Amino acid sequence: MAAHDPVEQKYVYDFAEGNKDLKDLLGGKGANLAEMTNLGLPVPPGFTITTEACKAYLTTGREPDGLAAQIEAHLESLEREMGRRLGDPDDPLLVSVRSGAKFSMPGMMETVLNVGLNDRSVIGLSNQAGGNDRFAWDSYRRLIQMFGKTVCEVPGEEFEHALDEIKSAKGTHNDLDLDADDLRGLVDAYKKIFAKHTGREFPQEPREQLDLAIRAVFDSWNAERAILYRRQERIPADLGTAVNVVAMVFGNLGPDSGTGVAFTRDPGSGAQGIYGDYLANAQGEDVVAGIRNTVPLQELEQLDKTSYDQLLGIMARLEEHYKDLCDIEFTIERGKLWMLQTRVGKRTAAAAFVIAGQLVDEGLIDLDEALHRVNGAQLAQLMFPRFQLDHEFEAVAKGIGASPGAASGKVVFTSARAVELAAEGESVILVRRETNPDDLNGMIAAKGILTSRGGKTSHAAVVARGMGKTCVSGADELDVNVPAKKFTVGDHVVNEGDVVSIDGTTGKVYLGEVPVMPSEVVQYFEGELDPENTDDALVRSVHRIMTHADAARRLRVRTNADTGADAARARRFGAEGIGLCRTEHMFLGDRRELVERLILASGEREREDALAALLPLQRADFIEIFREMDGLPVTVRLIDPPLHEFLPPLEQLAVNVAVAQERGEDVAKEEALLAAVRRMHEENPMLGLRGVRLGLVIPGLFAMQVRAIAEAAVAVVRDGGKACPEIMVPLVGAVQELETVRAEAERIIAEVVGDSGVEVLIGTMIEVPRAALTAGQIAEAAEFFSFGTNDLTQMGWGFSRDDVEGAFFWRYLELGIFGISPFESIDTDGVGRLVRIAAEEGRAARPGLKLGVCGEHGGDPDSVHFFHEVGLDYVSCSPFRVPVARLEAGRAAITTTGSDSR
Repeated sequence: MAAHDPVEQKYVYDFAEGNKDLKDLLGGKGANLAEMTNLGLPVPPGFTITTEACKAYLTTGREPDGLAAQIEAHLESLEREMGRRLGDPDDPLLVSVRSGAKFSMPGMMETVLNVGLNDRSVIGLSNQAGGNDRFAWDSYRRLIQMFGKTVCEVPGEEFEHALDEIKSAKGTHNDLDLDADDLRGLVDAYKKIFAKHTGREFPQEPREQLDLAIRAVFDSWNAERAILYRRQERIPADLGTAVNVVAMVFGNLGPDSGTGVAFTRDPGSGAQGIYGDYLANAQGEDVVAGIRNTVPLQELEQLDKTSYDQLLGIMARLEEHYKDLCDIEFTIERGKLWMLQTRVGKRTAAAAFVIAGQLVDEGLIDLDEALHRVNGAQLAQLMFPRFQLDHEFEAVAKGIGASPGAASGKVVFTSARAVELAAEGESVILVRRETNPDDLNGMIAAKGILTSRGGKTSHAAVVARGMGKTCVSGADELDVNVPAKKFTVGDHVVNEGDVVSIDGTTGKVYLGEVPVMPSEVVQYFEGELDPENTDDALVRSVHRIMTHADAARRLRVRTNADTGADAARARRFGAEGIGLCRTEHMFLGDRRELVERLILASGEREREDALAALLPLQRADFIEIFREMDGLPVTVRLIDPPLHEFLPPLEQLAVNVAVAQERGEDVAKEEALLAAVRRMHEENPMLGLRGVRLGLVIPGLFAMQVRAIAEAAVAVVRDGGKACPEIMVPLVGAVQELETVRAEAERIIAEVVGDSGVEVLIGTMIEVPRAALTAGQIAEAAEFFSFGTNDLTQMGWGFSRDDVEGAFFWRYLELGIFGISPFESIDTDGVGRLVRIAAEEGRAARPGLKLGVCGEHGGDPDSVHFFHEVGLDYVSCSPFRVPVARLEAGRAAITTTGSDSR
């Protein structure tokens, strides 16, 4: 090649050329196969086609220049190493073609095994296996089935029906009872199915099989289920997948062969021990598909002690090397152990915390890394309730507790029905013999998944653990009849729509709805469990990691609370103040009548009387809250929503007045209310007379609230307590609005506070885009900003939250316009930029400006990291989410190294 010629991009790597740190390029599977190869572990030889090749193919619709030649060169090298040629009729080399993205996406993309088999090489494969015709024809039928379904989109159920027919004719339910002649006939049936749907014969050229399989893996990156899974798990859409081409080793050669999946620790609980599934005389897909129920990994010791001991040694070595729970796939071929895959294993939320604590104890990681290994979403899962069981509830079946949790709901038997009922607000349990990747929509919609086949490593179990869904698998007492929409267990018949409850920890299945009780993690946060005096490994680990998060974090965490009870609970959960106390909630219930008096006041005297009646009620509310917070800051938002929200709806009131008039009743009060509601009616009340505008238009309203706040603080202090009130003016768009309210508030505060020592801060809520863009001006009149990201998102996007989420957000998510709702996780590019501008310009004008956030995003894990980066002082969220925000604030503060917690 001349010096000026461009260097050809490298698209293909032998396993020996990679390592575990090349996941971006080689995908997780390829990087880890390379790592195991370099560790000297028994890995079948092969090569990896990079994610860059995939991205180029998906962009242009064709393979990038040079890829075909590089595949050919690496295939020739593999053939030399194995001493066989791909598809050689006498002594064939067969390969598997497997996907492998940077982040694990179990079952979402394609795999094709036994590539290279055809009508001639199947005979050679039999000879290789010592005349084992059954094995050869079993391998061939698997190739046609997988190739047909994944490469050519032949309906998979047609292959299943053909297999069921042959088993039925044989009088068996077990595919191991089929002999070579049966399988030869099945191959013929599969070929006919393939030809019917594709219009061509099954390809006999091995290299064509390989090339088409590679393209199918590339294409599967954009398959509907893969897209859906990425959105669910927040995996970027532009990563692409690598393709791994690996020399086949066979677990279906007979009773001395088999395949399995192992975990170095229990992925459900984190407990140390031997966990996994093994299936003799099977290929790997049989295990994860749950086609036959597996045996516990420990039974391999009796079947093949040499391989068992070797496997345990490799498991220990891998865990020490990766410093984490490892998920391992292996095959035994006639007593020879082969490692097919390892990865940092998916685990339940409980296991994530327990394992992180264990690894710290073992000296493999430090507390910073332990904090990085867990996340707020997992902590939130651990705070969900669990079943409260007593003698009244007897389990009707028991399977394998594949993903913990307590879930009750109506039984459904198809993914489509699960989605349909969930959209109607129903809780559903998806019941299947075994799930497959096409069930992903239903699994997302369901509260829990129940299968009659499979184990802890089945598709249902792995995907459910990744999503935090409750799952019981392998409940083989269940006879699931999908067409009839029912399952039977013992004498019980459960039809679609009947309610069942499943326990993903114990694996037990109950008829009807079982009541729930608080989780032990909530009991810990409530102070009911002492982490220093409990044998609960989860509680100890949560306490240890939360303690480290609190020490590491810069962001303070407050709560949104409107009552003393909410404030007290939030403090138990670790809140360091109240970031949002909504005063409008104090006007509900019996107090509506006073609000009506205010609205209907015909003059200054009546209005003052109504406000005077509200003042002591507001003051009492604030006294209760200040006492509970005991000197921690309490940010009180002055009344925000339009006043007509405290009145009956216009349509309802009009009907009531008309009916009463028809009856000749006295409706003077109702008519006055109706007139007031009509007078205040707005086409878009969220942009109308609310917030600071109310305080400026209705004399005395804000003054009454400011007085109540100040008097409550003074009362608490004079009783020997402490109070730190902060008054927040909502919906400010111009500094002049805030200046006007502030002048009146300062006059009242000075009058009330006197020499009590109470200090009251006055600030504003940044929720109008103009406020964010003029933050430098507004900061001259504000001692703090609190970002109201709910309204800032509404106004920034031009969305009405009450209308759009149900109307079209589903379509935006489907099209990829949103990865997640901007009301759930902050839009960092748009709304987040407004926050950044306001923070920077506000602090430039007033260096000591206190900055916080009180919208729903204050408890969202991803949003917390953004607020840390922008430099806010605190986030505020609902009491239940306070621990989540504390954890994520700690994670945001540490330098993140090591494995990704996804």
